[in-house]
Amino acid sequence: MALFKYNGEWLQERRGGLIGSILNLVVARSEQGSRVGRRGRRFPRNFLKPRFFNWLLLLLALVFLFVFATFVLKLLSNGNEEEKHLPLSKEVHEQISTSDGNNPTPPKSKRRKQHFPCEVGLAAAVDKILEPKNYMNFTQFSLEYVEREVNPLHANLHQSRFGGHQTLEEREKSFFARNQTIHCGFVKGMSGLSSPGFELSEDDKAYMNTCRVAVSSCIFGSSDFLRRPTSRMISDFSKKSVCFVMFVDEQTLSKLSSEGHTPDEKGYVGLWKIVVVKNLPYLDMRKTGKVPKFLAHRLFPSSWYSIWLDSKMRLNTDPMLIIEFFLWRMRAEFAISNHYDRHCVWEEVLQNKRLNKYNHTAIDEQFMFYQSDGLRKFDPSDPNTPLPSYVPEGSFIIRAHTPMSNLFSCLWFNEVDRFTSRDQLSFAYTYLKLRRMNPDRPFHLNMFKDCQRRALAKLFRHRLLSSPPPP
Repeated sequence: MALFKYNGEWLQERRGGLIGSILNLVVARSEQGSRVGRRGRRFPRNFLKPRFFNWLLLLLALVFLFVFATFVLKLLSNGNEEEKHLPLSKEVHEQISTSDGNNPTPPKSKRRKQHFPCEVGLAAAVDKILEPKNYMNFTQFSLEYVEREVNPLHANLHQSRFGGHQTLEEREKSFFARNQTIHCGFVKGMSGLSSPGFELSEDDKAYMNTCRVAVSSCIFGSSDFLRRPTSRMISDFSKKSVCFVMFVDEQTLSKLSSEGHTPDEKGYVGLWKIVVVKNLPYLDMRKTGKVPKFLAHRLFPSSWYSIWLDSKMRLNTDPMLIIEFFLWRMRAEFAISNHYDRHCVWEEVLQNKRLNKYNHTAIDEQFMFYQSDGLRKFDPSDPNTPLPSYVPEGSFIIRAHTPMSNLFSCLWFNEVDRFTSRDQLSFAYTYLKLRRMNPDRPFHLNMFKDCQRRALAKLFRHRLLSSPPPP
């Protein structure tokens, strides 16, 4: 047993003595908290070992990596879905310019552009404008409209069509600006007993026959909210002299009434005169909406001017100021804005198919027919291009009811009636063919900037699709 010196004295060293003393001290102190000490011993022995912590950290790291990978994949997936709804870009235009046009696959486009209104040099007030002398001195001829089927080839057809059964020969002749009788909707069957559709009450017809200037829109199939023109922006003269007519079906009237837009005893909701349409001529609500959009000269037979705006827009500008700027000042008889993003029909075809706006086969048939009849791609570098764009933004149209303007409206409607309801596909073809077949009879069309359109009315989103795309 070893000795060690402590305070000048040699003492025996007992192994474990110091440790034993410490353990005795700990045991002595823990007697008072023996219950707590026993609780502590219930934990498993592996809990305090470093090896356990290593496994725990590894498990947490694996869980974190799994969650992070899932988040990244979901984020990338959402990005790809969003890109499907973005408009076509310049790269697509370059692709279709070099392709043969046989169903090319559109590449992914960039992010959606933002579009803003721009300044329009409107007159300061309605009392400061005056219709130019000899303004209506445009191409003159007489137009009559087919009211009843007279072609014996259609005698056995039991069901009448609102647009009639126009043959290709009749269609071709209708493009000549001359005295003639053409198809332009509202065609009854040969018996004359069946209604073509788009029925209005006699009181509404009488009211519309008094209109000299008309602003019209429509809601069919409860597809939109009722958006009243901004009253403070409309002059007292226009409130008294301009007809503001909103065409609706019975379903829409019921929906609007449930939302607090019940017509008063004279049929008005704000400035809108509510005109109820019965016996809609088409199952496709979009195609039914083309009747008031294109055939204002037939619905308002005594009117000199009309303005069409889509139901997704709220008019913020006096209609007489609009007519003065876009028609009188520009010496035009028809005014419509260019599309905000696309200018070539080839690109419009791709976009319609990409977003499934209509049956792809029907779009292809219409497009191939137009190409075979001379439709060419829009070339912005060509100084002889008759229009700044071949694709319009058709939600806002201003027109004088001149013979050429009325003829163009009928021809455009007939294309929508014969083919698809996507009127942006048929606009350029109709205009260019009318111009080509009447070189000595000009049609004065003013295609203005889309940013100007945005300055005239506030744009909203549709409530919902009025009907699914036709099969």
